[in-house]
Amino acid sequence: MGTDNQTWVSDFILLGLSSDWDAQVSLFVLFLVMYMVTMLGNCLIVLLIRLDNRLHTPVYFFLINLSLVDVSYATSIVPQLLAHFLAEHKSIPFQSCAAQLFFSLALGGIEFVLLAVMAYDRYVAVCDPLRYSAIMHGTLCARLAITSWVSGFINSLVQTAITFHLPMCTNKFIDHISCELLAVIRLACVDTSSNEAAIMVSSIVFLMTPFCLVLLSYIWIISTIVKIQSTEGRKKAFHTCASHLTVVALCYGLAIFTYIQPHSSLSVLQEKLFSLFYAILTPMLNPMIYSLRNKEVKGAWQKLLWKFSGLASKLAT
Repeated sequence: MGTDNQTWVSDFILLGLSSDWDAQVSLFVLFLVMYMVTMLGNCLIVLLIRLDNRLHTPVYFFLINLSLVDVSYATSIVPQLLAHFLAEHKSIPFQSCAAQLFFSLALGGIEFVLLAVMAYDRYVAVCDPLRYSAIMHGTLCARLAITSWVSGFINSLVQTAITFHLPMCTNKFIDHISCELLAVIRLACVDTSSNEAAIMVSSIVFLMTPFCLVLLSYIWIISTIVKIQSTEGRKKAFHTCASHLTVVALCYGLAIFTYIQPHSSLSVLQEKLFSLFYAILTPMLNPMIYSLRNKEVKGAWQKLLWKFSGLASKLAT
């Protein structure tokens, strides 16, 4: 019984970003607006793709999956963060903490694999355009999407299980904005080298391997674009990949900076800021990047707005 009291805690305290009340209120307003923009932007992208038949192609099928991942990832972290900005006692139950870690870790892994799948789609579109429809058929796209989701959840289940089996003793103060993997492991009162090794293996499989596949895809894509003789053809091929490449740089860059380099080189504040950026800013920017840098999406927006304006005019008369 004494051992259980030493190794079990019923809840955790999240220290968050600031203890100053005025700063917390300002942050609450800022992140609430950003969260609402994230939800609206990603939901509109999904709605737009579903309504416009011209966007019923593999690249936009994967974009729907990416938007769903972004919305889910932000929702796994931001509502609790907002509630804690206005709460005096910033506690989170043990089960809720485990659930938050599980879903945020799973969705992060799904996003990395999805971005690699989308890079392969862009590779086929640029390097083998005549066989694109035959290669990227519906069954393959569905299998690739399912593989992304299932692999992410399996990895997260393993990581969450081994993390929350660690004895926490009396440690319950998590110096982070959420129940983040590294922050929870730091609470353990035993040697965590095996957990750190598991994180490294997971990072190689779900972060560096997809990243290397993305790099390989874009090496082939760039080599193909360089061989295109017409300037217009090169521009079209580049614009085909520009949005995806921007999102790849944001997502993989932050994750590699956080999980691959030695822990000692990052301060706790830097970890918090990177987590915030990944949880709020990246999901908010993704639909903007795909809308502003994509002619097909901009055309679909214009078509949809024209339909709504015509409908509004008819109702007014």
